[in-house]
Amino acid sequence: MIRTTIALLGLSLGAACGGPDIRFAAPASVPSERIASVYDRIEVIQVGLPIYATTEEIVFQDATGAITPTEALWADEPARAVTLQLSRDLAALTGALVAPEPWPFRDFPDAQVDVRVEDFVATAAGTFVLTGQYFVAPEEEAQGPDRAVRFSLSAPIVGEAGPRAIAAARNAAVTQLAQQIAANGLR
Repeated sequence: MIRTTIALLGLSLGAACGGPDIRFAAPASVPSERIASVYDRIEVIQVGLPIYATTEEIVFQDATGAITPTEALWADEPARAVTLQLSRDLAALTGALVAPEPWPFRDFPDAQVDVRVEDFVATAAGTFVLTGQYFVAPEEEAQGPDRAVRFSLSAPIVGEAGPRAIAAARNAAVTQLAQQIAANGLR
C-alpha cells in the first residue's frame, strides 16, 4: 500500500517537472469465453462515469478516501474508451452485432445496454474498483423483460502501481463487467 502511494507520488512529481504529456491506453484484449445472447443486435449507450473520472487524468484513491489526479493521462476520453471496450467485449462474448451509440445501422437494435458507474478508480488497496448499475432495455416486450442490475467489481493492479498497471487493471475490470452483462442481462 505504501509502495503504491510512493510510486504514484513519484509519477506525479515527475510529470509536474514539465515535458510532454504522457498518455496511457488500456491494453486491448479479447475475451475467449462465449455466452449466448437472446439479442442479435445490441446498442451500448455512452457509459456514464462519476465526475472525477470524466477528465483525462488518471486518478488514485488513497487510504483516507481522497481521490487525487496522478498527473498521468488516459490515451482517450474515459467514457468513450470504456464504451468502445464494452461494445468490443460484448461482441466477442456473445457473437452479436454490437455497436456504441449512435446506432450506425439501418435496422434498429434488439436491445440497448446503459451503464452508469459510481466508482471508477485505482485504490491504495492495489485494485481498480468499478461499481454501479447497468440496464438492459429490449426493443420489443416479446424479447424479454427490462433489467436493472447492480455491479461491484475489482481487478488487481499487478506489479508496480503506475499508470500502465492501472490501465491494465481498468481493462480487466471492464471485461469483467462485459462478462456479467452478457451472462445476466443478455440471456
